[in-house]
Amino acid sequence: RVCWIKDIVVSVTRDNMEAMKGIIQKYQHKRISLVEAGVTRHRSIFNGLKALAEDQPDSKLSKPEVVIIHDAVRPFVEEDILLKVATAAKEHGAAGAIRPLVSTVISPSADGCLDHSLERARHRASEMPQAFLYDVIYAAYQQCSDYDLEFGTECLQLALKYCHVKAKLVEGSPDLWKVTYKRDLYAAESIIKERISQHICIVMDTKEDEEHVGHHLEEMLKNELNVSIQISTGRDLQQIILEQCYSFVCVNVMTSAFEETQKLLNMLKESHLSVLYPVVVISVHFLDYKSVHFDHKMENLMQIRELAKEVKESNVLLCGLLIYYPQDEQKLQDSLRQGATIIATLIKERNSAFIGQLLIA
Repeated sequence: RVCWIKDIVVSVTRDNMEAMKGIIQKYQHKRISLVEAGVTRHRSIFNGLKALAEDQPDSKLSKPEVVIIHDAVRPFVEEDILLKVATAAKEHGAAGAIRPLVSTVISPSADGCLDHSLERARHRASEMPQAFLYDVIYAAYQQCSDYDLEFGTECLQLALKYCHVKAKLVEGSPDLWKVTYKRDLYAAESIIKERISQHICIVMDTKEDEEHVGHHLEEMLKNELNVSIQISTGRDLQQIILEQCYSFVCVNVMTSAFEETQKLLNMLKESHLSVLYPVVVISVHFLDYKSVHFDHKMENLMQIRELAKEVKESNVLLCGLLIYYPQDEQKLQDSLRQGATIIATLIKERNSAFIGQLLIA
């Protein structure tokens, strides 16, 4: 997702090598090369650096000017901090992200008692990513001792110790935390859901200046959701998909049961957008009691179950919403408000339990 990074080298243990190859193939990742990890952090990094060296036989990789080192367990790093450390490393030879300490660091004595503590305000937590001129960090690893490789954890210290390069420290964001424990996986899932729910596309099969109940629903959604909402009448839909929108509300007004929704699903399938994250599609329909009998409408809309099963294989979560369209203005507003609340919940929760369900407002 960061186009200016030329190559990505991943250090993987031998036992997980085939699994990682499967992940790369499944998610269609590009520019990735795998190397076997070492038994320690520094040995794994050294193996990755060796893969980028000019003297490697049969290597398809070229030696970079700057190399960024990052932990896979910090998945929420933003492009902005990658660019900052890379730019600083190009100027200073080395750079790394830091964060304020949230707990005081103490040193215990041999008998388990307090020896001394560090003044928290004067110290910082070293985080990832870190970046280096390739020649600097590669030379540092070539010179470092077996003790460093076995017990060391700080790359910036190696650059200072063996190449006398003082790293530029760059203030990092709170998103640089590590996924370390099982409970962290739930927090990570919550962050991903929140991020991919920040942009919603409402697909309308009517013109924006046409007066219809669907546009009233649009206004209700804007009030209900504090996110970016984009309206599409179909012509710009391909571009919106390319911009990686993962939440779609397909409002079927003029067309028959699932015609507009089916068009959207076909475009999503062709785009492979849902390979990385699930895409939520809510197919919205209106029941006008004056024109269509309720049982007949429901019979048509129950096709959503089979359609949802089909697109689930492509990681698309499809569910339906039927909004009762009564004559009374107040009841209509209540129905639209309830519909907007349901849509907001489905997008925020992204719960697969609702796949193929037809909800009624």
